[in-house]
Amino acid sequence: MQTKRTIFPNMWLPYGLLAPQLAITLVFFIWPALQAVKSSFEREDPFGFKTTFIWFANYSKLLADPMYLNALWRTLIFAVLVTVIAMGVSLVLAVAVNRLLRSGRVYTTLLVWPYAVAPVVAGILWWFMFNPSIGILSYVLGQMGVTWNHRVNADQAMILIVLAASWKQISYNFLFFVAGLQSVPASLSEAAAIDGAGPFKRFWTIVVPLLSPTTFFLLIVNINYAMFDTFGVVDATTSGGPAQSTNILVYKVYADGFLGLNIGSSAAQSVLLMLIVIVLTVVQFRFVERRVQY
Repeated sequence: MQTKRTIFPNMWLPYGLLAPQLAITLVFFIWPALQAVKSSFEREDPFGFKTTFIWFANYSKLLADPMYLNALWRTLIFAVLVTVIAMGVSLVLAVAVNRLLRSGRVYTTLLVWPYAVAPVVAGILWWFMFNPSIGILSYVLGQMGVTWNHRVNADQAMILIVLAASWKQISYNFLFFVAGLQSVPASLSEAAAIDGAGPFKRFWTIVVPLLSPTTFFLLIVNINYAMFDTFGVVDATTSGGPAQSTNILVYKVYADGFLGLNIGSSAAQSVLLMLIVIVLTVVQFRFVERRVQY
């Protein structure tokens, strides 16, 4: 069997087609990343008048800083909770919608809408709902005997940002799970039902293995989302408080660099955050992907 190859009439045409994307990647990713690596080895005064090369001093201070280690631990908890909740809820919703024949598209459209909301807007919405003074959900919890005030309660503040971040990501996961469920051959489930397998067993032994490529992809996407794209949610809801209880790594980079004007430490934190995500992604491809059935 011969493979067809695309032949461009002009030798420079493929490079011209790639040039815009390469330029955007270079200007908005490669160049800032290199600048962050460079700044992580420097100490700069708040006004930018003097820069001193200090090698790994910023990194050593971070790894010995209890506040940074606390932020690292909080980020781990936050990322795990957001990934589990967002993927779990979206899978349940996808299974429910997949069983609907006539109104499935309507439910799909309604469930996709939250993905169009910006993270900061999602944070503000949940902040209003859980506001200790005017929030409807805090009022309902008060009627149930639960005093809600995420401004002073660290656990409640973490719950708030986890719910806001998970709600924002459910729509994205839902789309992929619905597409994955629709690609599962109905004949397999019907054959298992004839053999006497119940709904749960059919789902666990047939649907889940066939969904493993989609689940693996979403696992990587959700971890990256929790690590990088939740700054707006945290900034709009808790601003890292109370008492640094929700100061996850991506927000600490901003707080130390733009609010504290400690550019070197902030750059070192961004480099470490990028390395953490790279290591997690490599580990997932190295070990988790073995269980994926393509």
